[in-house]
Amino acid sequence: MTLAAVSDAGSLIHLAEIDSLALLSAFETLLIPETVYDEIERGGLPDGISDLSYDLVDAEESSVDSDELDPGERAAIAVARDREIVLPTDDLAARDSASADGIDVHGSIGVVALGYSRGLLDRDDAASRMRALQRETSLFVSEAVVERGIRMLRPPERARFIGVSESQRAR
Repeated sequence: MTLAAVSDAGSLIHLAEIDSLALLSAFETLLIPETVYDEIERGGLPDGISDLSYDLVDAEESSVDSDELDPGERAAIAVARDREIVLPTDDLAARDSASADGIDVHGSIGVVALGYSRGLLDRDDAASRMRALQRETSLFVSEAVVERGIRMLRPPERARFIGVSESQRAR
């Protein structure tokens, strides 16, 4: 199964805050819209982004109509919709908009879970990183959400990235 994703700035920032950008390598293909890259570059590129394998892509953010979203979020949603790929985002408005468009959306906790399911870290490390997302980053996530994520961790040979459509698994 080939798993592809397009990230907005939030996931990149939150994972970088806990030194976990490398978990995005669980996706065989990672795309970052140029608008998103410019956004994170203005705030200071996170440590580790130069070690990450990704492709910068153009996006038609004007094709996503939402006053609640910034240009980077609209660009990531446009790419995810057009290429039918996963969107890691922690922004609630972006999650709602993308989900309404039928896009598979997962937050940083989901990226940690994917890293675990792909054997990039063990269960204890995955649980620790999920808790760190709540305690050590700018991400607002409730303890209940973190604990639910931890309970969902299954042995890698039995786990799958929850929410990936059949068409994405076939790629």
